[in-house]
Amino acid sequence: MSLTPAEKFEIASRLSDIGTDVIEVGSVVASEGEREAMRLVADAGLAAECCTYVRALKLDIDYAADFGADSVHLVIPVSDLHITKKMQKTRSEICRMAWDAVEYAKERGLIVELSGEDASRADQEFLLQVFSEGVERGADRLCFCDTVGLLTPELTAEIIPPLCIAPLSIHCHDDLGFALANTVAALKAGATCAHVTVNGLGERAGNTAFEELVMALEVLYNCRTGVVTEKIYPLATLVSRLTGVEMPTCKPIVGAMAFTHESGIHAHGILRDSSTYEPIRPETVGRKRRIVLGKHSGKASVEAALIEMGYHPDKGHLTEIVQRIKYLGDKGKRITDADIMAIADTVLNIDYTPVITMRQFTVVSGSNTIPTASVLLTVNGEEISGASTGTGPVDAAVEALRRSVADVGDIRLEEYHVDAITGGTDALVDVTVTLSKDGKIITSKGARTDIIMASVEAVIAGMNRLLYEKQKEET
Repeated sequence: MSLTPAEKFEIASRLSDIGTDVIEVGSVVASEGEREAMRLVADAGLAAECCTYVRALKLDIDYAADFGADSVHLVIPVSDLHITKKMQKTRSEICRMAWDAVEYAKERGLIVELSGEDASRADQEFLLQVFSEGVERGADRLCFCDTVGLLTPELTAEIIPPLCIAPLSIHCHDDLGFALANTVAALKAGATCAHVTVNGLGERAGNTAFEELVMALEVLYNCRTGVVTEKIYPLATLVSRLTGVEMPTCKPIVGAMAFTHESGIHAHGILRDSSTYEPIRPETVGRKRRIVLGKHSGKASVEAALIEMGYHPDKGHLTEIVQRIKYLGDKGKRITDADIMAIADTVLNIDYTPVITMRQFTVVSGSNTIPTASVLLTVNGEEISGASTGTGPVDAAVEALRRSVADVGDIRLEEYHVDAITGGTDALVDVTVTLSKDGKIITSKGARTDIIMASVEAVIAGMNRLLYEKQKEET
């Protein structure tokens, strides 16, 4: 993934604001953009320490000092595999490089964290030698890197204590799924700092996830981290958006399903006491609970959802609505709020007239053209037109719709999801959107072979329901 300097600065500001102690901005030797990012972050006066990754080279260290870093993450290979195969050097040569680099970084006025790469496969006596001499030469912190994720909690508890001759960091990769467990084990064994990444991003299978470690320490170990946990989810979504890396649906804490309930048994318990099926309240990490309806839903959750949407069915109507929802679920369909409202309108014999009717829309896009969309709508019987540019044709079309209805409601697109239902270039595309207005959130969908048309269909369906709800409240 690649971030612009402005994007790095935005993330760094959020990291400092949420309570992170040290931010590794990047590698200043890598590119001009990395150096610009370092300068932006360093000049901002953030509360967090500003760090950069460096090799044991004067060039790297000079860049770090010249562009305003507070500290360097000085990485040196310590396993024989890395020393001989990657570096093609001897242990003594590596030691000299490491210790000379520590001394030079201190001369340049930098905080030094001396990091042993591939430490989990290193001769631990040699690693201790590198660390001990490094501390004597001025290293402020040490770091144990489990570079390919081969530690276990049991091994971690054994090898970390002898290395705590100075403040020790633990840096774990998640290749075998043990990163979080190993990080916690290292902290219990004496490490005082953990290297983490938002959403667990990183090489290959990633690194220890920031949000998972924070909440594990807070909830399971009663350890106050100083992190403002209510800002975790907004930070996670920002990083996901800027990096273009979607969060796994079932990811702990920040995944789409982490606080979502469909099962009738679970939803019924949640409605009575949230602790029955949730280890923490979603608000603790800046989220909201969702009860979604489908084939596993019971009457209690369906009734609760309908009441929230403004419907008050009697027992007979509720039974019919539940049956229709289960029927759709059995057909393998994802049921949106708009679907539920449509079912309720039919069963309760409510006359639903769409607020918005699409007359026509046009989208222009190409390799040398700024994507532009224009729409012609009928809103409450009045003809309205609008236009907008966007980062792509779908973005332009959605923004044109939003602007066109701005006078009757400020509707925001919160989430956008696309699934190809069939294969081939003529695949049927299922677009699901989440829209919000005045704190009210609704999901809707569109299905077409044209992704732009499917997106427009989904957005208009959601807008209609949000604006219809407003009309109901006003009358």
